[in-house]
Amino acid sequence: MLPISTVFNLSVLRYSTLPSLQLRRLISTLPSSQVLTNLSHPTYVIWGSNTGVGKTLVSTGLAASFLSSSKPSKFIYTKPIQTGFPLDSDSRFVYRKTSEIFLRRCKTSTLSLFASNHSLRASDSAAREVLGCDNESEELKESDDGLRNLGCYEERKILYGEGQRKVKSELICKTLYGWREAVSPHLAAEKEGATIDDSAFLSTLQRCLEKSPGGEEVDVLSIVETAGGVASPGPSGSLQCDLYRRPFRLPSILVGDGRLGGISGTISAYETLRVRGYDVVAVIFEDHGLVNEVPLLSYLRNRVPLLVLPPVAQDPLDDLMNWFDEALDVFTSLKGIMLSAYLERVRRLREMPKRARKILWWPFTQHKLVPEDTITVIDSRCGENFSVYKSREAEIITQQFDACASWWTQGPNASLQVELARDMGYAAARFGHVMFPENVYEPALECAELLLEGVGKGWASRAYFSDNGSTAIEVALKMAFRKFFFEHGSLLDFLRENTAERCIELRVLALRGSYHGDTLGAMEAQAPSSYTGFLQQPWYTGRGLFLDPPTVYMCNGVWKISLPNKVHVEKLQMEDTTFRSRDELFHKTRDNSNLAGGYSSFISQQLCLYSGSEGCRYLGALIIEPVIQAAGGMHMVDPLFQRLLVKECQSRKIPVIFDEVFTGFWRLGAESAAELLCCLPDIACYGKLMTGGIIPLAATLATDSIFSSFIGDSKLKALLHGHSYSAHAMGCTAAAKSIKWFKDPHANHNINSEGRLLRELWDAELVHQISSHPTVQRVVVLGTVCALELKAEGVNSGYGSLFASSLVRKLREDGIYTRPLGNVIYLMCGPCTPPHICSQLLVKLHRRLDEFHQAKGSLKSCTL
Repeated sequence: MLPISTVFNLSVLRYSTLPSLQLRRLISTLPSSQVLTNLSHPTYVIWGSNTGVGKTLVSTGLAASFLSSSKPSKFIYTKPIQTGFPLDSDSRFVYRKTSEIFLRRCKTSTLSLFASNHSLRASDSAAREVLGCDNESEELKESDDGLRNLGCYEERKILYGEGQRKVKSELICKTLYGWREAVSPHLAAEKEGATIDDSAFLSTLQRCLEKSPGGEEVDVLSIVETAGGVASPGPSGSLQCDLYRRPFRLPSILVGDGRLGGISGTISAYETLRVRGYDVVAVIFEDHGLVNEVPLLSYLRNRVPLLVLPPVAQDPLDDLMNWFDEALDVFTSLKGIMLSAYLERVRRLREMPKRARKILWWPFTQHKLVPEDTITVIDSRCGENFSVYKSREAEIITQQFDACASWWTQGPNASLQVELARDMGYAAARFGHVMFPENVYEPALECAELLLEGVGKGWASRAYFSDNGSTAIEVALKMAFRKFFFEHGSLLDFLRENTAERCIELRVLALRGSYHGDTLGAMEAQAPSSYTGFLQQPWYTGRGLFLDPPTVYMCNGVWKISLPNKVHVEKLQMEDTTFRSRDELFHKTRDNSNLAGGYSSFISQQLCLYSGSEGCRYLGALIIEPVIQAAGGMHMVDPLFQRLLVKECQSRKIPVIFDEVFTGFWRLGAESAAELLCCLPDIACYGKLMTGGIIPLAATLATDSIFSSFIGDSKLKALLHGHSYSAHAMGCTAAAKSIKWFKDPHANHNINSEGRLLRELWDAELVHQISSHPTVQRVVVLGTVCALELKAEGVNSGYGSLFASSLVRKLREDGIYTRPLGNVIYLMCGPCTPPHICSQLLVKLHRRLDEFHQAKGSLKSCTL
C-alpha cells in the first residue's frame, strides 16, 4: 500500500479589495437574457422541512458519495445565505468533513481531491470577525448596503501515492452572504444593517451557477443549500420558496423531519414546494425511531422516493465518521435518483420538439413553416418570463420575456402567480366543480360583485359567465337581438302575424378590421378578413354593415389620424388630424370639432342608406372593440369616432356591445376601455386578463333593461345558452383575486394615485425614436401595448406575411418572445410590469430594427 500524501492549507485568507460599487455594477450590467440553468450537469436545491433537520449532513454525504467515483468528478456546494457566520459556516463544514471522509476512505481506494472553501460577502460585524479587524480599522471600506467583500479562501489537497501531484476530483464550497447573528436571515440583515434586495441576490447566485464547471471528462454535481425551512424568509423578507423560484425553479431534494411532529412538517414543506411548481425528486430524513416513513410513504403514494438515514449520534464530540460510513448506501441511492432524474429531464426536453411535430395541431400556425429547430420548448413560467430550453451551442434553460402575453391573456407577476396557484388549489379542494344554474357559491358571487362594482360600475346590473371570449360574444349577440325586438314592438307584432316564415333578419353594425372570436356567430359579426375566407369558414356570409373606421397612429413622433375615403369634412384643419400627445385624442373637447361633425354625418348617412335599402334587414346591435382592434393588426380607432357611433346607435335604440375581451382589465391602461371612450355600453364582454390569464373564464355584463327582456312566465323566454363549466369555482376564484390585485396600489405599483389609470409604462423618447425609424410605418402605444407596423408592400404586408420572421428570430435570441401579426410586431407587458423592463424591451427592439433595416437594404442592393 502506497502512503497517503496530504497537503493542507487551512487558513489561507485572500482579501479582495474590489469595492462594493463595482460588484453592484457588474450585477446591473448582466444581460436580461441570461442563462438560468446550465444543463451540462445536474444542479439541485436542498430544502429543509424545518431548521435543524440535517440539510448540511445530506449535502456532505452527497459530496462524499459523488466524489468517490473512479472517474474525475467535481462537486460544487453553494450556501447562498448563512447566519451565525463565521462561527457557523455550513460551507466550511462540508469542506472539512468531506476532506476527512476522504482521508478515511483513501486507505482503501485510489482517490485524490482538491478542496476549497470560499466566502464572498458578509455583514460588517461578520467581516470584522473573519478578518480580525477592530472597529477602528480602515482595512474595510464603507459600503452602501452594509455588506463587505471578503474574498476569503482556504484549500487543501489530498493526494494518494507518494510524489503524485495530479488531482482527480474537486470540491468547491462557497458562502455567498454571511451575517453574524444566528437568527432568521431577514432579522440578521435588519439588525446588522446589511441588506440585499432579491434581484441583486439572485444575480450573484446566477453568476455562480452559470459558470462552466469543467471539461467533458469530468462528472459534475452542483448543490444549492437553503437556510432554515422551505418558507423561512430570505434577507429581504421574501420567503425562500418564492425567492429561489424567481427565476431558477431548480429540481429539489427535501430533507424531511423524522422527529415528533415531523410528518406534518414534511408534508407541509412538500406541498409548499409543489404549489410553486418545484420538482421534488426525493425526500430524505433521519430516523428518530418514530417510523415516520410509513405515513409519509402512504401520503406520497410512490410519487417521490423516500429515503431514511440512520440516527445521528448525539455526542457533540463524535466526528460522525462512523455515521457517514453507515449512511453510505443511502447517499449512494440518493445520488442515483438525482442523476437519473437529471438525465430523464434532459431527455424529455431534447425530444419534445420532435414529439410535438408528430402529434400536435397548433392554432393559427402553418406547420410547414415551423421546422423542428424553431419550436420553443418552455420548461416553466415565472411571472412574465418563460424558462426556455435551448440546445444549439450548449444545453441550457434561459429566460424569455413573454412579449405577446401568451395571446394577450397574461398579467400576473411572480407574486400573483403564486397567489393564484394557492387560491385555485383551495377552490378545487373545496368545490371541485359544481353546477351553476339556480345555485350560488362564494367564488361566483364574489366575482360577479367585483365585475359589477368595477368594469360594470354605473351601468351593468347582471353578470353572465361563460368559458371564453368568443362564447361571451355569442351570448352578447343573443342578448342584444332580444333587446332590439323588445325596443321595437312593431317587429314583434309582425313576427306574430307571419309565423309561417321568418322574414326579418337581424344584422350587426361593426367596423372593418374587427375580430370577435372563432365561433360561427362571432365570425358572422365581423367583416371579411383572413380569418373568414372560404377555406377557413365556408358558411361565412358576414351578416352586418361594416364601416371603415378612422385610425390613429404615431409616425415621426407625431400622432396622426387616417381618415377613410367616405368620410368628408368641411374646413378640415391640421389640428383636427394631428396631435402632439396621445392624451389629446381622448379629450371630450373634440366632440365640438369639425371632424366630429364629419364623423356624425358619415355615420348617419351610412345607417340611413342601409335601413332604406335592405328591406326586412335590421341592425340589431353595434359591436366594437373599444379603442384598439387587436387581431386585425393592432389598429387604434379614433376614440371620437367610436364615441359618436355609440351615441348615434343608442339614440336609435340599437343595443351597443363592447368587446373588451382584449381591451379590458388594464390592458389599455384603464380597468375598462369604456373609461377611455367616455361612453357606456349596454352589454360588454370580458375574458383573458380577467383571471390573470391563468385559466379560461369569460363574462358578459348587461344592463337591467337587457336582463328584463328575458323575463317572462315561460322558460322558453329565458336565455337558453350555457356550458357545463359555467362560473366554475377555480376560474371565479382566480378572477376575484386578479381583479382585486391589479387595482390595489400596494400590489400593483403602476396604479396612479387616483387608482383609475396605469402610469406610463413605455419610455416616451424610445417610442419616439422607434416611430421615426426608416423601417417603421406606424406605432401604436397605449397601456400595456406597444405595436409597430413594418413598411412593406404586396405579399410582404398583411396577416399572411413572413416579412417580420427574421426580426422575430433575433428578438427571441435577445430573450423577447414575440409572435407577429404579419408585418405587425407588438410588445405586450402586464399591468404590474415595472417601466424599466419595458424600456429594456424597447432598447432591444430598436437595435434589432437597425439590423433589420441594414439587412433589407443590403438585400435590395444585391437585387438591383
